[in-house]
Amino acid sequence: QVQLVESGGGLVQAGGSLTLSCAASGRISSIKGMSWYRQNPGKQRELVAHITSEGGITYVDSVKGRFTISRDNAKNTVYLQMNSLKPEDTAVYYCSARITTILGWTSDYWGQGTQVTVSS
Repeated sequence: QVQLVESGGGLVQAGGSLTLSCAASGRISSIKGMSWYRQNPGKQRELVAHITSEGGITYVDSVKGRFTISRDNAKNTVYLQMNSLKPEDTAVYYCSARITTILGWTSDYWGQGTQVTVSS
C-alpha cells in the first residue's frame, strides 16, 4: 500500500505565508512527477504546481512568483512554500504523485487534502 499524507494547512492573513508538506510512504520503488492541486466547492480541481523527478517545474500563472514547489527525494516528500497569500488562494490543497510500487505497478496517488484559508 502507498499513502500520501499532507500537512501544513491552516488559517493565515492575506500577505502571510504557509508551507505545505506531503510525504509518501509504503512499498515505493520510485516516484516520478509530484504535484499540488487545489479545489473549492463546486469548482474543478486546479493544478497549482508540478515538479518532475529531474526537477523540472511548472506553475499555474496565478501563483508564479509567490509559490515554490520543491521535493526531497530521500524523504519521498514534496513541499509547497506559499508566500504573499491572497484570499483567492483559499482552497483545499491536494498533493498527487505518480508512484511505482515494488511490485511494478504505476499509479497516480492522492493525499487527503489540507485546508488553506486566507483572510482579507
